[in-house]
Amino acid sequence: MAPDATYASAPAKNGAQITVDTLIEQGVDTVFGYPGGVVLPLFDKLYDAPLNFIIPRHEQGGAHMADAYARATGKVGVVIATSGPGACNLTTGIATAMMDSVPMVAITGQVRTDLIGNDAFQEADTTGITRPITKHNVIVKDVNDLARTIREAFHIASTGRPGPVLVDIPVDVFVAQCQPESIASQIDLPGYKVRVHGHSRQIQLAAQAINKSQRPVLYVGGGVIIANAAQELRQFAKKANLPVTMTFMGLGSYDQTEPGSLDMLGMHGSAYANFAVQESDCLISIGARFDDRVTGKVKTFAANAKIIHIDIDPASISKNIHVDIPVVGDAKLILQELSAEVEYQPRKEWFDKIENWKKKYPMGFDNNSEIIKPQYVIKMISDMTKGNAIICTGVGQHQMWTAQFYKFTKPRTFISSGGLGTMGFGLPSAIGAQVAMPSETVIDIDGDSSFSMTLQELATAVQYNLPVKVCILNNGHMGMVRQWQELFYGKRYSKSSLISPNFANVAKAFGAAGYLVEKKSDVKPTLEKMLAEKGPCVVDFHVEAEENVWPMVPAGKSLHEMSGLDILESMA
Repeated sequence: MAPDATYASAPAKNGAQITVDTLIEQGVDTVFGYPGGVVLPLFDKLYDAPLNFIIPRHEQGGAHMADAYARATGKVGVVIATSGPGACNLTTGIATAMMDSVPMVAITGQVRTDLIGNDAFQEADTTGITRPITKHNVIVKDVNDLARTIREAFHIASTGRPGPVLVDIPVDVFVAQCQPESIASQIDLPGYKVRVHGHSRQIQLAAQAINKSQRPVLYVGGGVIIANAAQELRQFAKKANLPVTMTFMGLGSYDQTEPGSLDMLGMHGSAYANFAVQESDCLISIGARFDDRVTGKVKTFAANAKIIHIDIDPASISKNIHVDIPVVGDAKLILQELSAEVEYQPRKEWFDKIENWKKKYPMGFDNNSEIIKPQYVIKMISDMTKGNAIICTGVGQHQMWTAQFYKFTKPRTFISSGGLGTMGFGLPSAIGAQVAMPSETVIDIDGDSSFSMTLQELATAVQYNLPVKVCILNNGHMGMVRQWQELFYGKRYSKSSLISPNFANVAKAFGAAGYLVEKKSDVKPTLEKMLAEKGPCVVDFHVEAEENVWPMVPAGKSLHEMSGLDILESMA
């Protein structure tokens, strides 16, 4: 592409400077990344750049930080890594962002263009490796294409169903010079079109079905949060008088303290949400993809319901579950139109039935136990913060207990790896969220095994004086693996028990505050100390070793065929 005429007399810039300038042009203020040989020209230009640059202790951590930054702000997260192992170390973080539809741009260095394919030092086929786990990826071999390519990356990452885009840049492109293009140059991607306005007839059909229904359920996914449509969702639910259940990724889209909340549905969702979905006559799905952890046995999922599916991704429509009324478009815009056409219906009998399920099968645990129950710690955190915190998690039992016992009231306050289930996500994501929201309380609720995977990022939190709080629910096991081994493998606990260090002492060694809690009576006062800490803090809670997550829909079972209902009933 020829340079803009107004830039004809402008001094030439090298690719590294063009990269920095284009990031700033795209509104980037924070970048996460790790230096290395082929990206040194870029890091040289970053030296004087007006960007907040956060260096993790591992590239995977940097990718998770950029991911969480994006989830907390709605902006595009940016991460930079060198070629070969640096780029390869990003892949887990990129795949995590891909599965959860997170807008992220990864910039990786590459060996010189004349060396590509020759097994050069620190060479890897980065675009080949990441093609299945990115929304789009590209290698730039001409410096004249660089600015345009980066602009397109941000556009693709942030529009439609968001996702990670990778731009691979050989070192000779960073060094090569050209005259910069006009920042006014248009994005021209003929093969990439995003439909944001829903079809008016489909919206009318959806409204008619909702108005006629006697037992509707609003089933909300992370797409509502991505679309910044939480307010529209709440207005819609109130006007049409609909009970609301959320996917794991959708938590925070609807205020869980509202009586209309059914909380989370699915494998470890509330019994009342699962029963309501199964008995519904109209299921309105917004920004959700009918994941297998939600549906259980597909053939029996909401078998008597007319299903409405609102989603910006046409590929998700009827992909897993047959849909009766599809509406493709942006959730925020469609909810505005749909709200104008729905009518209030009292549905007293339906709400009474739901209330009976809530009373019969409450989310509970043995609060009288002398041993610290993990649910007790989470409920205490929820009560103390009253929803005014950003909660991050690792992956495992602690993650599910957080979804069950923390009451989320606002969007973008729950950051966790849903689709990929990435252990180690908790701490780096908390760092990314804290960088994004420096005035907010950010808490990582983690497990001992998950935390151990990325605990080196404590050094990052200390270096940048980020006051992240880490609550480790330490049960001495890979908790969810152990639970499955107990229930489905005859309690043969094969390789699921690990010896962990004293995490409080580890935290102190890194320069953070650290506390060890072994008594139930110490939980609340220690949480108070933790929340009062001005810097990073780790609290190691030694909890019940063999506590299980209930209810649970076993693999292959229908959504209403939950294990643990007797346990929940005993809590009523």
